[in-house]
Amino acid sequence: MIFVKSRKRISSDIVSLIITTYQTLIILIRVLNIKAMALEIRTEIIIHATPEKIWRILTNFNDYSNWNPFIKSIKGNVAVGEKIIARIEPPEANGMTFKPKIVTFVKNKEFSWLGHLLFPGLFDGMHKFELVDNGDGTTKFIQSEIMKGVLVPFFKTILNINTKNGFVEMNEKLKELAEGD
Repeated sequence: MIFVKSRKRISSDIVSLIITTYQTLIILIRVLNIKAMALEIRTEIIIHATPEKIWRILTNFNDYSNWNPFIKSIKGNVAVGEKIIARIEPPEANGMTFKPKIVTFVKNKEFSWLGHLLFPGLFDGMHKFELVDNGDGTTKFIQSEIMKGVLVPFFKTILNINTKNGFVEMNEKLKELAEGD
């Protein structure tokens, strides 16, 4: 006689497997004395344009594929608490698509999200865009990310090079577009 598991039982098995894998990973990290680490990447650029003009370009997500060399797309309802689908392609590295949650969205000032690799604590990234009005017709554009989690030390070198270069390329292209016209 063949027994067929119910969907409820299969879901329970999957949850048990995820929990067991997570617990095993935590034990392995403790045994190997791997420390969770934080890494911040931060770039700044002065743009000769108002925060309003830069914000219009930055938040026109439908146009990202036409100009943004780093973040190729952002899809979904971009509002605090909502999840979006973002696609990044750092230079000289593999691209990835992920589903971060919007943390801040303050018009003409700040936009940030928090993403996780698989589950919180493994590799978490808080990505932020800030616009600071210098009061002289220029705006300081700051792009940063704070990464935390047990996998961060293993990716530190590639993040410090490829991801930072992606930030710089995006910042320069944003500047070019905002200062044009």
